[in-house]
Amino acid sequence: MEDLNVITGEIVDAAFYLHSKLGPGLLESVYEVILARELAKRGLHVERQKVVPIEFEGLRFDEGFRADLIVESAVVVELKSVEILTRGHAKQLLTYLKLLNLPVGLLINFSAPVIKAGIKRLVNNLPESQPQKLRVSASPRES
Repeated sequence: MEDLNVITGEIVDAAFYLHSKLGPGLLESVYEVILARELAKRGLHVERQKVVPIEFEGLRFDEGFRADLIVESAVVVELKSVEILTRGHAKQLLTYLKLLNLPVGLLINFSAPVIKAGIKRLVNNLPESQPQKLRVSASPRES
């Protein structure tokens, strides 16, 4: 779990950095490519537009969905640039987590006036006793 907190801390810090430099309102694809580059500069392995396969009745379909970013093969990052996040956005991310069997996802809305208000953390099958820390502009190694 500590590794997940370090990874999500780096992602949140990078999102805060980008939001402070670029501001809100650009296309999601712009934030995606720049955030992926920033995370790679920080030494994290990032996959962009990863296929989220669906299995149904013994058949596998790769055409269904694509996750914006998967960081360190553990955290799904779904990026938005919308006026308001909806429950549908969170459901989408939770579905990705379940289909990929990954533990943590971050939903980041770069159109939020303050980026901290635009970040939601979702978990998939993590023990309830584990802390869910969300740090903005803090070193992930500090606790």
